[in-house]
Amino acid sequence: MHELPPLLVRSTPVQRLDQMMHMASDILLSEDLIASMPVLDPKLELEFERRRMDMALNLVDQYQSFMHAWAWGDSILEWIRQCETTFEMRAELRPLLKADVWPHAGRKSFVVLLEDKARSQVNDERINFESSLGLRLTFRQPPPLGCFSDQFLFYLNGSLAQSAFQTWSAMNPGPVSDLPPERFRFDVVTM
Repeated sequence: MHELPPLLVRSTPVQRLDQMMHMASDILLSEDLIASMPVLDPKLELEFERRRMDMALNLVDQYQSFMHAWAWGDSILEWIRQCETTFEMRAELRPLLKADVWPHAGRKSFVVLLEDKARSQVNDERINFESSLGLRLTFRQPPPLGCFSDQFLFYLNGSLAQSAFQTWSAMNPGPVSDLPPERFRFDVVTM
């Protein structure tokens, strides 16, 4: 059994909800998702305002999910770097990876190991390790809400992340060997 560095999961940066709601409302107004025409009926005006608020809340919720996944991806990428250093420094671990696979294809092996071992340690079922890592590979820094359109967060978020991960994991040709989960141990620590 080999001990790997712990996966230190940093928490999502907390932003002021009122500022995020204001930004989301501005996005909705700028994209004319709900017509901003003069309405004479106060009940209808109230209904339009309620719909705008619901859409802004949904946009903020999508953005917070994005930020949560990005933070996980950033933590996973840092953990992979620490694991690579561990493999380089410890002579008993170097032979476990084939010379023709190391280092890039081995990175996907760490993600597979994480999926095999850490699912029982991670209490957050929303986390898809591959998508989270894909978001981090796509965005070096998490962009502010104002950089997104409502369409990106609603529709493209998942496919973009998966595409980035698949491209990253296929950078080196196979064969790709997975690390045997029964031979490794590591902790997942939420900070």
